Amino acid sequence: MSQSPVIRIHSADNVVIARRQLLGGTVVADEAITVAGLVPPGHKVATRPIAAGEAVRRYDQVIGVATQAIAPGQHVHTHNLAFSDFARQHAPGAGAQPTVPAAEPATFDGIVRADGRVATRNYIGVLTSVNCSATAARAIADHFRRDVRPESLANYPNVDGVVALTHGMGCATASDGEELQVLRRTLGGYARHPNFAAVLVVGLGCETNQIQGLIAQEGLQEGAHLQAFSIQDTGGTAKTVARGIELIRGMLPEANRVARQPVPARHLTVGLQCGGSDGYSGISANPALGAAVDRLVRHGGSAILSETPEIYGGEHLLTRRAVSREVADRLLARIAWWEAYTARNGMQMDNNPSAGNKAGGLTTILEKSLGAIAKSGTTNLVDVVEFAQPCTARGLIYMDTPGYDPVSATGQVAGGANLICFTTGRGSAYGCAPSPSLKLSTNTALWLKQQDDIDIDCGTIVDGAESVDEVGERIFRLMLETASGRITKSEQHGYGQNEFVPWQLGAVM
Repeated sequence: MSQSPVIRIHSADNVVIARRQLLGGTVVADEAITVAGLVPPGHKVATRPIAAGEAVRRYDQVIGVATQAIAPGQHVHTHNLAFSDFARQHAPGAGAQPTVPAAEPATFDGIVRADGRVATRNYIGVLTSVNCSATAARAIADHFRRDVRPESLANYPNVDGVVALTHGMGCATASDGEELQVLRRTLGGYARHPNFAAVLVVGLGCETNQIQGLIAQEGLQEGAHLQAFSIQDTGGTAKTVARGIELIRGMLPEANRVARQPVPARHLTVGLQCGGSDGYSGISANPALGAAVDRLVRHGGSAILSETPEIYGGEHLLTRRAVSREVADRLLARIAWWEAYTARNGMQMDNNPSAGNKAGGLTTILEKSLGAIAKSGTTNLVDVVEFAQPCTARGLIYMDTPGYDPVSATGQVAGGANLICFTTGRGSAYGCAPSPSLKLSTNTALWLKQQDDIDIDCGTIVDGAESVDEVGERIFRLMLETASGRITKSEQHGYGQNEFVPWQLGAVM
């Protein structure tokens, strides 16, 4: 029997998804419809008459309303489907289920720090308190680039590199405001991250984000593994770069004295990301990643779901899985904060998807959110934290972040993620030092076109060659291999330093 040209997700849906480009006149026998006009791959086709004002359903959930009458076989997209708010049916905890631990816990080869924390990589980091010290910080790190000066790290094969994570903030903001607190929380999370063997913090000297204020707020301790100084105190850029280079040279011997050893998978915390999503995201890569997350949680590990603007409209599915009403209420409080935040900035929560998302078949934020939530699998929601807050619970955690991938992943790594899994349907080039980032393609066409950047193809689900669960198992095994030191595509290309983007919340004064 030949494969159907469309994918039906749920029996109650009134649309199906084109498996490939459909031409007008194509007969879809299993849906008893004839396609009217051209329908691009990943886009929706109506399977029954939909009246103007009637809800359009995908995943057995509302993704918007028809703006005009739609006949069976017609293309359903931005020209005849629009966002429409609707009452969510919240039932906090109704879907929570006991987690059954794996019979034999999985392991990976991690780096165990002196305090018991486990790393998946072994870097030395150069952080900045303010944009003004970014150039000096980069010059310090560039001195140790293996591709330019291989001799600089020749004697330190166990050190993955020296990376400078710079940003455009740190001044022109209130000295006691939320923006500065969040920036310091982000920098503190990176300074404490187990993937850094040691950290150097470089400042200018007169900035609002004073280094001592950062150290005090975050409870950091200066010493052999954390050293800090400013350009003004040191006597200028050249002296600052020279001092930084000498300090890192002093850090390298100790940083190199590590060896990987088997550790339980409970030491793995994975940040879940999606970018450049398409109509297949919620069918292939995202649910497959969700299947991997379910496995990870059964083995004692943790996953961090984020991007609040991109779960909007589907939050009721997460509150059903909350382990308590308090956890559900914290998620709803963040949704309310975002509604107020966007309103006071003259925006709306439904100004998503992006142009690329729409070209790939997504029409409304409701549709995009339902697919994005699939990354979290079916496991219980155990905690909700704010941006860059430490993620200490074990299981599925929700972190409130923007939908912009570099900012979102920055918050996740600050919270403790030592691996990132990033699904994409349109193609993405991204890394996230000091944590490795895995790329998952939603369709095989993207995999074939952009293998330089993609680590695993989930398009086999769309093609009918593998099940969601089979690909989920492959992803889980790749997580463990990557945490054990296997190099990702983004690491091969040197991604990771420019993608450090703290969340700039307030006004720039």
